[in-house]
Amino acid sequence: MAAEIQPRAQARKPVLLSKIETSQELVTTAVIIPKEDGVISVSDDRTIRVWLKRDSGQYWPSVYHSMPVSCSCMSFNPETRRLSVGMDNGVVLDFIVSEDYNKITPAHTYQAHGSRVTAVLFVLEMEWLLTAAQDRSICWHCTESGQLLGTHRTAAWVTGLQFDVETRHVFVGDQSGQVTILKLDQNTCSLVTTFKGHTGSVTALCWDAMQRVLFSGSSDHSIIMWDIGGRKGTAIEMQGHNDRVQGLCYAPHTRQLISCGSDGGIVIWDMEVERQETPEWLDSDSCQKCEQPFFWNFKQMWDSKKIGLRQHHCRRCGQAVCGKCSSRRSTIPLMGFEFPVRVCDSCCDSITEQERAPTATFHDSKHGIVHMHYEPTRSWLLTSGTDRVVKLWDMNPVIS
Repeated sequence: MAAEIQPRAQARKPVLLSKIETSQELVTTAVIIPKEDGVISVSDDRTIRVWLKRDSGQYWPSVYHSMPVSCSCMSFNPETRRLSVGMDNGVVLDFIVSEDYNKITPAHTYQAHGSRVTAVLFVLEMEWLLTAAQDRSICWHCTESGQLLGTHRTAAWVTGLQFDVETRHVFVGDQSGQVTILKLDQNTCSLVTTFKGHTGSVTALCWDAMQRVLFSGSSDHSIIMWDIGGRKGTAIEMQGHNDRVQGLCYAPHTRQLISCGSDGGIVIWDMEVERQETPEWLDSDSCQKCEQPFFWNFKQMWDSKKIGLRQHHCRRCGQAVCGKCSSRRSTIPLMGFEFPVRVCDSCCDSITEQERAPTATFHDSKHGIVHMHYEPTRSWLLTSGTDRVVKLWDMNPVIS
């Protein structure tokens, strides 16, 4: 059963700046335009819209462009004003947005995939367009010539892409819950490593090139921080949502992670604290505290004439314990458990109040979030919801 979010008293919270009533269909992706009071959105209603703030204080479309099929994802580069839109039919269309954001001009058409495009990523430094789709493939094209440079087959649908320019590593999250690192060259692709930590599909990826850390969010409600640089292989789990994680972004100047979920939660994580890895769960045929047998341990049950007990695990030490020896709950924020979780009695007694101090703050967006985008120059956050509303938030009160 999912843990219930416990409200905490907090003075600072995001400030809702605007609501944009977008369309009759779901907005699949939207971005804030840097240095402009504007938003670009793509939607299931087959439209691309550029929303600019008017003198009335409301956002109205300056561009309303109809597409042949539903738009599934997009990537916008503010330096080149290149807008890349993936669609349900596997095609990716490139547009150039005018300087005044009142017009978009078609640039390239990429016959990239055979099914719905799930991720689009434009890499300015390489002049590459990386795409992934439900046909279990990754493609990269040259955006100058439009030429296909290479393809790579994946074991499951790709649900997230991130790219590191320095190493030419592409980070791939997929529907199976696996995170894969690939090395891309001009025309070749090689496997570097894979990470397995999620029990549900990967729903969001965020790469911090400065700290060499990758964050992955999942439908299993968890976030994992993968230390690719310093402590290679270290995986820190964080539990702060009671539904699927839908978006992640990182504020490097304050070392804070922002996560949003289908539960409507906006969670701000302090990543300056020294976090601890969660222990591996130990195997045992009997409780490692009271030594009572578990229900599959027939020999010990017969010898002791006792009924077997159900097995649980302490989230702090990882020991296999019975319900009687783990009847209490505690938060363990430094291990990522911001909600009370099962711990054995001895661990519960040893956790100090200082160790229980929260390392995250929780905020309610009041709509089920399907997508988010963070604009760091102003610390603005965009959330798109199942209510077909896009909300703009000032995060300055909580990003500090």
